[in-house]
Amino acid sequence: MVTAVRLADNPFKSAASSSNKFLELHAKGFYGFYSRESWTPNVNLYETDWAYMVCVDLAGVEKEKIDLDIGEGQLTIRGNRPVPSCSDVGTETSNTRVRVHLMEIDHGAFARAVELPEDVQRDKINAVHKNGMLWIELPKKG
Repeated sequence: MVTAVRLADNPFKSAASSSNKFLELHAKGFYGFYSRESWTPNVNLYETDWAYMVCVDLAGVEKEKIDLDIGEGQLTIRGNRPVPSCSDVGTETSNTRVRVHLMEIDHGAFARAVELPEDVQRDKINAVHKNGMLWIELPKKG
């Protein structure tokens, strides 16, 4: 059963709001063919009795290209996602001209920082990359 968490009870004090995503899309423009210097992957934050769970949407990013850094009170996820290509699915494009009509999928370097709650066992953090999602388990102390 999933229960709602009041904002005051949120251990991830500075999680990005939905307005940040709106501002990011606005800055990119409707026909954003060119990537900015970096982009920010979407994150879901969960809590169980024994751990916090961070789910990061990293579709198209190989797990070997993801870097996790645990700093002072913060978890930072970095990496690089290539531009999706028609050839990625076996479509013959080597001798064919391909026109891009719309490019909404972010690509290039990315970084995302998540503030760590105080009761995290930093030495027991575990990450799993599955189906384009990076799941990071942050076990609670005690």
